[in-house]
Formats: sequence, structure tokens, C-alpha cells
Amino acid sequence: MSHKVVLAYSGGLDTSVAIKWLKEKYSLDVIAFTADIGNVPELSAIRQKALDLGAIKAVVIDAKETFVDSYVFPALQADAIYEGQYPLATALGRPLIAKLLVEIASKEGAVAVAHGCTGKGNDQVRMDVSVAALAPNLKVIAPAREWNMTREQTITYAQDQHIPIPITKASPYSIDENLWGRSIECGPLEDPWNEPPKDTFAWTRAVEDTPNEPSYLEIEFAGGVPTGLNGEPLAGPRLIQKTHELAGKHGVGRIDHVENRLVGIKSREIYEAPAAIVLLKAHKALEGLVLTKQQLRFKDKVAAEYADLIYNGLWFSGLRQDLAAYVASSQRYVTGTVRAKLFKGNCQIVGRKSPCSLYDYSLATYDQGDVFDQTAAPGFIHLWGLPVKIQARAQSLFRGQD
Repeated sequence: MSHKVVLAYSGGLDTSVAIKWLKEKYSLDVIAFTADIGNVPELSAIRQKALDLGAIKAVVIDAKETFVDSYVFPALQADAIYEGQYPLATALGRPLIAKLLVEIASKEGAVAVAHGCTGKGNDQVRMDVSVAALAPNLKVIAPAREWNMTREQTITYAQDQHIPIPITKASPYSIDENLWGRSIECGPLEDPWNEPPKDTFAWTRAVEDTPNEPSYLEIEFAGGVPTGLNGEPLAGPRLIQKTHELAGKHGVGRIDHVENRLVGIKSREIYEAPAAIVLLKAHKALEGLVLTKQQLRFKDKVAAEYADLIYNGLWFSGLRQDLAAYVASSQRYVTGTVRAKLFKGNCQIVGRKSPCSLYDYSLATYDQGDVFDQTAAPGFIHLWGLPVKIQARAQSLFRGQD
């Protein structure tokens, strides 16, 4: 009988401690799995660290293209932003990691998969529910949910067991990074009154350190998907990285958000998402040019629902798949170019054009060449205001009683 477990391994505090804990608690041989979905430094060192800590095998998979093409860009097409703030970077990475965990567990004949999520965060739900959707009979173990140690106690345990970890009690941040964004929590950030310390940020410059001249980006889209920057065709991961570098240089992408977690508590979260902020704004601006008023308003409702589904760990649900079909249809004409101005922490959309544009200059202009028939306006206004006029006549006796 197999005694193997596949652990989603980041090299951080909880998953590093989990290798030893899983061996002691469950007598399982640990296969460490690390997914490279961007901004994972020193992958070879992470792999070696897992082996040094007792893993019988360490698997590293480059999943950046899959992450961008199958998770990030579909969410971008949907305009998915949780509570109007969070571009869902970590939330988008979890279903892909869960999918790869399940695939490796099947290949290795493992009896379980494991992750480092705590019992009060959102990621435990995303991981557990995704695994349940893909492999309903596969056991999921969450050591950090079971051992019931505080973060400080976990650090002490790691130090006592001579487990190298990337944090200390003096710098206790919990950080997750991928191509779409960086999330930071814990430590002084847990008081929402505290301004984030300078060492919270790694990808974006403080406004006072940004250039005194703006930079411009021309972002090309085809079917709602970014395909190039400033005339240069680029694959998804490279396009995101180049946008990230330029936007971060100008201080774009800092988010300070008191968030409503799925488990019922409020949490203060700091995010850095320079590329996501720019590309989401650009995509929304292009949609404003090519979609009708009715399409845009309904799309806003879909975007909110889509974001909630991602945040709540329901990527593999039937509803998310249904909404994805609508989103794909809505993107048929979202093709064109958007110009963004990056300056002093702001991303401002300053231009947009599309071969599918619904903007008609001859109808919009007030100058020579105006073809709008203003003589049609009085009849339109009469019919538009008719219900108001009828109500005013019929119910005038009741005015002033509200």
C-alpha cells in the first residue's frame, strides 16, 4: 500500500515545517511539488531545500504559460476584481496548483495531497474544494490547520528543528507571489490603522522615488486578450512581466484593502499588482469603446459574480464554466489598442482605438460634419418622459406626503 503524500511546497514557513510534521504525524513519505507560476526565485534552491528537509522527491513544474492563458487572461476578460480592489492573483493560482497536485498524486500513486494553508484563510477552501472537484476520493491534509500553532510558535518550532525559513519574528510577513500579483499580510499589517512599513513593498516604488516624467504604454488586444506592447507582439507571461516592470517603476499597483474573507472575518491585505492594474484598466477602457450600454451593464454584474466565484474557490464549478462561455462571447469584438499613461503612482487611460469601435465621430462631434438629427430629440423626450408626466397628473394629490 502506498504511503506517499504530495505536498504543495513553496519553501516558506508552513510548508517547510510540514515536511517534517507529515512524516511524524502520518508516517507518510513526502513528495514536494512546486509550481512556477511566476516570481518564484531560486527554484533549484527550493527543490534542494525540500530534499534536505526529508522529502523523498521534489517536483518542479513550469506552469507560467498555463497560468496566464487558462486562468489569468480568462479572469481579465471577465474584468474580475474582488470587492473592486483585489485582482485575485493568489486566488487564481490555487486552482491550477490543486489541479497539478491531483495529477502528480495520480501519477505517483499517492494516498493524499497536502498544502500549507491555515484554518482561518481563504486558500484552504480554494485548495480543498478544487481537489474535491477534480478527485473527490483523494484525501486532503492541511498541517497548519491541524497543528494549531500561532505563527510565532511555528517560527520557534522551525528554529528548534533547524528548519531554514525565509522569515523571522522581526519580519513576520506572510507573502505569496505569482505573475499576476503579490499579497502581503501578518505582522504590523494586522492593525488597519498602521501605515504599511516600507519593507512591505518589493515590486513598486514609493511615489516620491518615481520618475518625474510619465511613461506611455500602448497595449494591443485581440478578442479581449493582450497580445502586444508598443507595437511588439508578446506572449502572455512576457507581456505581463514587461508591464509589471514599467508600472512598478512608476509606483503603480499598490492596494491597501480591508477584505471580507470567505470564512467570515475581515482581514487587512496589502497587494502589489502593477501589471494587473494596468491591463485591467486598459481592457475595461477598450470594452467601453466596443460594447453597447446594455452589454457593459450586464457585464459588470457578471464580473462581480465571476470574481466572487474565483475568490470563493469555485473555479471548477459549473456556474463559473457557464459564465466563462458568456464572457468568451462578449469578447468577440474587444480588439484594438489602448494607451495608458503611468505617472506618480497612477495609471490613466488616455487613448483607445478599435476597428470594431461603436464610437461614431460624425454623430459625436459638435463641429462641422455633425450628422446627428437634433430635430428627432423633442419626440424622443416626449415619449421618454411620458410615464413621468402621467404619474404627475394622476398622483398630484399625494405629493408632499413622503
